[in-house]
Amino acid sequence: MSDFSRRDLIKTSGSILGSAALGSILGCQAGSEKRSQWSGFKHAMCNESMAELSWAEQCQIIGDAGYGGVEIAAFTLVKEGVSEIDSAGRREMISGMKNAGIECVGLHWLLAPPPKGLHFTTPDVAIRRRTVAYLNELIDFCGDLGGSYMIFGSPKQRNTRGITVEEAKKYFAEGLESVADHARRRGVKILVEPLGKRTTDVVNTMAEAAELVRRVNHPAIQGMFDFNNTPHETEPFDVLLRKHFEHIYHVHVQEQGGKHLGTGSAVNDYVKAFQTLKDLRYDKWISLEVFDFTPGGKTIAEESMAVLKQIESKLV
Repeated sequence: MSDFSRRDLIKTSGSILGSAALGSILGCQAGSEKRSQWSGFKHAMCNESMAELSWAEQCQIIGDAGYGGVEIAAFTLVKEGVSEIDSAGRREMISGMKNAGIECVGLHWLLAPPPKGLHFTTPDVAIRRRTVAYLNELIDFCGDLGGSYMIFGSPKQRNTRGITVEEAKKYFAEGLESVADHARRRGVKILVEPLGKRTTDVVNTMAEAAELVRRVNHPAIQGMFDFNNTPHETEPFDVLLRKHFEHIYHVHVQEQGGKHLGTGSAVNDYVKAFQTLKDLRYDKWISLEVFDFTPGGKTIAEESMAVLKQIESKLV
């Protein structure tokens, strides 16, 4: 090869390599810029604090306060069961949400009465079958409304009844397995919620919930995180979130003790956990769920949203 050809080759190769390096740098910069763009979390609110109001009024309060979604406790809307709400009624509910600029996130308090007498982990086979049948009705209700998640808390409907905790967990898993395919067909995930021992003796920690999810081993059965349901955890919020993030498809937020945000110290205590969620690129819903309805839905919604914004303003 002549000196000219050799120099020409080196020059050309250098140009190509330089362009590739520059493209790589620009690509990394673009990727970094894309990652840095963050529009905030998706916020929803549970509806049961406003059960005395019409559905349209509930939706309007939630939308006006700045939430993007509503999480529905179906028992607040019916006298006997969700079959009362026919196709026309479900379309009307969707219209109410759209008019308020919100959407259905999903359902919670799945088995709280009405209907009465449901229990998911009882040794009574007939009751378990009836409960599973109603859970399938709820899956359809959720799917019809456009919801994606069903939070399985329902402490009184999953506790032990003259059996061991392990037996109850076995029935819990079997029940979830029996509805999992139906849930997947409807685009719904059923999320196992860990609850404190003050409310139930079955699945009290994130680790136990994860164990149950792995036991069922179905994509429609996952887990979630609730700030208030951590009295029996031995690790801080941020560690729990990182450890179990693979199965966290929903987050419930409220002050410790169950009151609405702004009545306690969550505005400071939850910052590290919210930073962890941001760092992990959590892009699913964070729902406000409270247990003290005394202040009224409007106050609960507005004051809690103000705190959520304060928390987000502290994130980097």
